[in-house]
Amino acid sequence: MYDLMVFGAWAEFAVRWLHVITAIAWIGSSFYFIALDLGLRKAPDLPEGAHGEEWQVHGGGFYHIRKYLVAPASMPEHLTWFKWESYATWMSGFALLVLVYYLGANFYLVDPNVLDIPVWGAILISMGSLVFGWLAYNQICKAFVNANQTVVMVALFFVLVGMAYFYTSVFSGRAALLHLGAFTATIMSANVFMVIIPNQKIVVADLIAGRKPDPKYGKIAKQRSTHNNYLTLPVLFLMLSNHYPLAFASEYNWIIASLVFLMGVTIRHYFNSNHARTGNPIWTWGATAVIFVLIMWLSSVPFRTQDEAALSPAATRFAAAEGFDQVAEIVMGRCAMCHTAEPAFEGLMWAPKGVHLDTPERVAHHAREVWLQAGMSHAMPPANLSFMEEEERAAIRAWFRRAAEG
Repeated sequence: MYDLMVFGAWAEFAVRWLHVITAIAWIGSSFYFIALDLGLRKAPDLPEGAHGEEWQVHGGGFYHIRKYLVAPASMPEHLTWFKWESYATWMSGFALLVLVYYLGANFYLVDPNVLDIPVWGAILISMGSLVFGWLAYNQICKAFVNANQTVVMVALFFVLVGMAYFYTSVFSGRAALLHLGAFTATIMSANVFMVIIPNQKIVVADLIAGRKPDPKYGKIAKQRSTHNNYLTLPVLFLMLSNHYPLAFASEYNWIIASLVFLMGVTIRHYFNSNHARTGNPIWTWGATAVIFVLIMWLSSVPFRTQDEAALSPAATRFAAAEGFDQVAEIVMGRCAMCHTAEPAFEGLMWAPKGVHLDTPERVAHHAREVWLQAGMSHAMPPANLSFMEEEERAAIRAWFRRAAEG
């Protein structure tokens, strides 16, 4: 069991690395094509069916790009599809969700102080909510496909606000914001898998068969692609939020998460307007700054810290393991100067990552972090500022091994 946990820690690192790589590829191509699409210009020598063109320079060469609003007259010999970036990002993200939040549900997903539910119930809620997100969003898009797309985005925003409140009422703060990001990312990836690529395949099939493609398929795909463009930045914020307790541990974390979506819209509106050459809406940066200041103010509300009396089954097992009293004494002596409600270390206003290690119960609750950061590595204390000895690190490893194998 202990060896599996070591393997799991490295597997988590590897999958996280893969997730970041594929996300960069997906976001990069998505941002590029939106900018390209918005920057297209009319030209007198455009071939029939071409909507616009653009000249670009990069890497020492010039590129001449033309877009066909529906399709060219005949099927090109070589066609590059942009889809695996999206698929690989979602699959690696879900794998990471399983490794961190499902297998580590007692530590990261379930918080008895928020809602005391069994692990299996929390996992079912997690998976079910991702499915619900796509079904709800898809119905909104189908209902308003011919309407002003602002209406669609407003309807989607209210769904996201509702989900933010729901997640923070069910999961730990860290897991709630991460799940809202996964909820949104699932919508984005499903857009590619369920709508954009199938519609493009219909157009390709029509070209091969000599039929004139229906322009509605391109219109629908463009709608979903534009939504993905506005949702990308909030997803990035939510995925990074688990490193910043000021975002996830606030009493108003669900409002913070909701406001992040508004910031995503204001930022993307500025860049999209510039790419489309329709103006330079500098006011969007002022609006973004106001929203961010509001988020900062909401985050100043005292953290919702772990109740000492409400330990998860996993934390209870680690607290009962042989050697825990010694480890708790070591951790509280070496780490609690920073990891407490009012850190004594100069320059710290709050505990790093919102982790409190000033009671035995809290040490048990954060057993895995203590093992990884102070037992298996020298990451904590940073620069060994509290002079933790190798014998103490060995005691942490021995205690964790006994608890894991017990």
